[in-house]
Formats: sequence, structure tokens, C-alpha cells
Amino acid sequence: MAQLALAKATIEYQEFGPQNSAYPPVLFVHGILVDGQLWRDVAEDLGRLGYRCIAPTLPLGSHTIPVNDTGVLSLPGVAELINDAIIALDLSGVTLVGSNTGGGLCQLVIDAHPDRIGRLVLTNCDAFDKCPPAPFDLVFAALRGPISIKALIGPMRLGALRRSPLGYGLLTNHPDQDMTAGWLQPCRGDSRICRDLAALLRQVAKTDLTDVATRLARFNKPVTLVWGQADRCFTPSLGRRLAEAFGNAQLIEVPDAKTFVALDKPEAVIDAIAA
Repeated sequence: MAQLALAKATIEYQEFGPQNSAYPPVLFVHGILVDGQLWRDVAEDLGRLGYRCIAPTLPLGSHTIPVNDTGVLSLPGVAELINDAIIALDLSGVTLVGSNTGGGLCQLVIDAHPDRIGRLVLTNCDAFDKCPPAPFDLVFAALRGPISIKALIGPMRLGALRRSPLGYGLLTNHPDQDMTAGWLQPCRGDSRICRDLAALLRQVAKTDLTDVATRLARFNKPVTLVWGQADRCFTPSLGRRLAEAFGNAQLIEVPDAKTFVALDKPEAVIDAIAA
């Protein structure tokens, strides 16, 4: 795990594949209470195919390094951090890949900073006023203070709860016990990470993506949506609506996958990126 010191935060990231790849670099963006390990299977396989893949862990609640500037703790703020990371790593023609909240962040990036982005790939994610969708809107509303975060996340040390719909069961068919425990450990073990997450969630609003949604059609580079059809949160109809907002997007429907298509059907995401 490498570190990248930016002006407002230091982030950790993993790289897979050759730095001198003949393919455009691939940058993966995860969501809230998730880290870069979400993309491990996809990034490792693409790395073996010769792609340079970068999977950062952003300050979204599963990070381990507290932020320098709490002003970055909003969805637009984290989107700026992603752009700062792209510049710091001197990436261009980037294939930007997002899931869950990370897909919403990708929409903010291509709206404000499209120049270094060559292509957009989204799996099931926030869009329009589904930021977040039910029931996560209620969950996030309850996690806006460090005390409530400790109270609600503490019981998630039990694997059965993490596998259930109260944990990650709505997002993936078979939640990995070690991975999901790792996602929650920073908040459980470090009050500063709790503070960061609470500050972020106080800024998340259903209107964060409504304005940018009106401009998605301006992004004239290739867009691929890889949408899990078993998702009860980011539903298939949301995927179809998002594809239509881009105008010329390709929509790939993935049966038997929930929100985390990268975990449920990693080959579908690999094929979409490598196509």
C-alpha cells in the first residue's frame, strides 16, 4: 500500500499491472464505508492483462489516515480530491470506474474536470436524487455523529450482522468476512476516523447529484454502465435512467449481481473495461 500526500488529505492506494502500460490507466472509486479492496479481484486480473490499475482508499469512512482539511469532507470535496490524485500521479486518458457512492463521485469528476478522463465505467451507483437510495438514506442520517457511529457500527463486529441486510447483505450476494470487517475497523478503532465520517455524512444531501445530472449528456467520451439486476437499492430502472441521461452510453445488464458487481461478477466488470 503506497501513500499519496495531497494538500487536503493523504490517501493510501494500491497499484496493479505495469506503470508503462500500453493501455490507458484505470482508476477505481469506491463508496462510503468501503475501501479500495472492493476492486481487488478486478484490478489484479486487469493488471495481469497489462493494464495499470490504481485503487485508492478515499476518506469515506474506511480510511486509516485522518484528513488534513475537514473542508474536503463532502461529495464535491472528495471529487476534487480524486482529481488532485489524478494530477499528482500524472495520469491522462483515465478510465474512471465507480461503484455505489463512488459512481456519484465519478459523475462529479467528469462534470468539473473531464479533460484527463478518457472513459467512464459505472457499476450500480448513486444518481439523480438517489444519493443515497433507501434504506441507506436513513442509515446515513443516523450516522451523523461520532457517538451514533460507535453505537451502530460496534455490533457489526459480528459476522452474521455484517452479512445481513443490516450490514452489507443488500450490496453483495456473499459478503467477505475479512473484507467487511476491515471496512468497519477504522471507525471502530480510531475516533478521528469516526469524526471524519460524521463530518462527511452531515454534508451528504439528496441534491448533491441532481444538478450534475442535467449536464451528463455533455460528457462526449465513451460511457459503459455495468448494472447488477438483483439490486434492490440501485435498481435496474435507475441504471436505465442513468444510461439515458448520458445519451450514448452502453448499458450491460448483469443477472444475479447486486450493487457490488465487482465482487458478485468481477468478470463482467473486467470484460467491460477491457472491451
